[in-house]
Amino acid sequence: MTLFLEQLLNGVQFGVMLFLLAAGLTLIFGIMGVINLAHGSIYMIGAYAGTWVATETGSFWLGIPAALTAAAVAGVAIEFLVVRRLYQRDHLDQVLATFGLILIFNQTVTILFGRQPLFVSMPALLDGSVELLPGLFYPIYRLAIIVVGLLVAVGLYLLINKTRIGMLVRAGSTNREMVRALGVDIRLLYTLVFGLGALLAGLAGFMAGPILAVQVGMGEQILITTFVVVVIGGVGSIRGAFFASLVLGIVDTGLRAYLPGLLRQVMVGSEADALGAGISSMGIYLLMAIVLLIRPKGLFIRNS
Repeated sequence: MTLFLEQLLNGVQFGVMLFLLAAGLTLIFGIMGVINLAHGSIYMIGAYAGTWVATETGSFWLGIPAALTAAAVAGVAIEFLVVRRLYQRDHLDQVLATFGLILIFNQTVTILFGRQPLFVSMPALLDGSVELLPGLFYPIYRLAIIVVGLLVAVGLYLLINKTRIGMLVRAGSTNREMVRALGVDIRLLYTLVFGLGALLAGLAGFMAGPILAVQVGMGEQILITTFVVVVIGGVGSIRGAFFASLVLGIVDTGLRAYLPGLLRQVMVGSEADALGAGISSMGIYLLMAIVLLIRPKGLFIRNS
């Protein structure tokens, strides 16, 4: 039971990280109609900027505003210089342009930081473990990630559903021409949405630093999974991104933790491990296929 609860928390923590990425991606894709393959690169930029500042200053906490600022600035620059010219273009043009940005960002980071991974130490306040239940110890830092993700989810819900800016965002996703006719600067609105999505990606990248290696190409490794979250949750739905992220995080973690062991009951150890790893890596895509067969537009409709 202790192992099960630990893996469940690991799944929730992974799901929260996915949500921070997927929330920005679903806003950009669902509201602006842009396929932004460079979203993973913004995640990488946040990770590198925050880690570099934290390493140079010796303060993990100073790395947080650095990561948020670098990611937001990069996102606004991408929207202003590249994406703004692609709103009326075909999705293939958007894919090609943002894929080119991936190559540019990867090479730029390689020139600045080299190919060796960077690591950032956990702050003393979040180091160590806490006993949640008798015999169940869990890292404080991972719990902090879960808390931050839940706070971001609540904040996004309030922003999108309870504020004037959120009203304009929802209206712009439904009928951008009408919003423009009412005197709203739709370009500025789109820039703010893109910047918000980039900021969340940068936050996710920096928080992943103490757990994963900060390295070139780290964004592409998680981008595909993030797109799966968006598709399952429903394009443009923050609520859908949240629930889909948690489900995928728990399913992926559970399969990787338990499937090889179950297969060893009926197969040779090495073969069970190989097959289990293969099936585990396909698990979230199988789940996506099942969801799309039942609900082709995802679990939640747009703007929910």
